[in-house]
Amino acid sequence: MLMAENSQAWRTDPASLREVIDDPQIFENRLPTAPPLERVWILGMLGRLKEAAREGEAILATASNRFHPLLILAQVYLRQYRWHDAAMLQEEALQGARKLAREALVREQIGKRLFDEGRYQAAAAELEWAMDLYRTTGRSESQTTACALALARAREESFKQNQ
Repeated sequence: MLMAENSQAWRTDPASLREVIDDPQIFENRLPTAPPLERVWILGMLGRLKEAAREGEAILATASNRFHPLLILAQVYLRQYRWHDAAMLQEEALQGARKLAREALVREQIGKRLFDEGRYQAAAAELEWAMDLYRTTGRSESQTTACALALARAREESFKQNQ
């Protein structure tokens, strides 16, 4: 499992909707013992993107269950501004989600990618869909709230863009 957001080591930046590090040393200390997928995520968070992509691609190539490797590697690609590559992985994850809670997670990631691309109206639509799915699947209030905040941010930028 990935390090929890409330660990004080990282947070989602409300302006960019990107995960940012608050305490890099915690990440450095965790790296040697982290499970493979968490290791890829940590490498990405530390900005070691080539290494993260290489390790993520190797995990994905041999994974029998591709869902989580697809999403973690998509996050790495997003940090590399490889939006098309990230979109392809997210689309595959969406096709294989099979549960509404997983679909919500993918749609939230898609919304954040679209936000990163400056496609705020499309981002808002995906984030709204994700938020509705989170609500109907009984996901944690913090997950629903975080998605709602991202949705509000996307709507704000969409409004500015359309003026």
